[in-house]
Amino acid sequence: MSLPPPPPPAQPTVGAGTGMLPRCYRHPDREAGRSCTRCGKSACSECLVQAAVGSHCVDCAKAARPPVATRAKYWNARQHTLVTYVLMAVNIAVFLFVTVSDPSSLGGRGSVSQAQIDLGLNEFFLADRNEWYRLISSGFLHFGVIHLAFNMLMLYQLGQLLERPLGRAKFALLYGASLLGGSFGVLLLTSNPFAITGGASGAVFGLMAGAAIGLHRQGVNIMSTGLGTTLLLNFFITFTVSGISIGGHLGGAVAGAVCGFVMLAPRWKPVPSWAKWATPAAVAVISVLGSVLVVG
Repeated sequence: MSLPPPPPPAQPTVGAGTGMLPRCYRHPDREAGRSCTRCGKSACSECLVQAAVGSHCVDCAKAARPPVATRAKYWNARQHTLVTYVLMAVNIAVFLFVTVSDPSSLGGRGSVSQAQIDLGLNEFFLADRNEWYRLISSGFLHFGVIHLAFNMLMLYQLGQLLERPLGRAKFALLYGASLLGGSFGVLLLTSNPFAITGGASGAVFGLMAGAAIGLHRQGVNIMSTGLGTTLLLNFFITFTVSGISIGGHLGGAVAGAVCGFVMLAPRWKPVPSWAKWATPAAVAVISVLGSVLVVG
């Protein structure tokens, strides 16, 4: 009867029997007191990443990350008011551009800078130079940091209220229609055809009016909300403080109210889905055509 062959001798482990710790798989000169809970490789603290359970080495952590497209999708889903932030960023960028061009414009007092003249709304430049881009660019132009801060605060608050229920594309359409409505109102009601007008106020008034109409249609008394008080206060300031464009505020409010009546219709009084897209587009087109007729 033959006996089975003896087992092979055990392979020595790094540091076994010597009192030394295993070495990091990426840094052989470093001792590793821990190991990856996924693959078991020994690693130093620099090469371990905290995971939901235990710690993973950098290779396992990288392999476990979702692809770029999936990460972008997750990031996008978390941005509930992305259009609001983009609009705020554009307004701030334009303000910084104007300020760098002429630092004296920071306070909003004194003469109008050349950059403000180049972007502002003025009937002369529309009629003589056909610079119709001013219908839009003027909505991102501000005269002083206080003017900018007030409009951006209102835009932020109204964006939190409206962008999620409307969706990004419809919210952007509402903003654009209100902006163009404000520009139309400026040209229609201006008392000084040589004045340079600018600001996001027309678009902001449109958002306020649209939100107010939407809440009213849902049976909410807007005067019992902060929105109603804010809207009344802003109309009071519009008609009592000099230097404010009444036409811009009223034009934006009318455009926003028309859009809000359709776009924010209650569930029990539904409107066709296409109407929620067509209404702001129609308001924008009417505002542009009206501006052309007024100037012409």
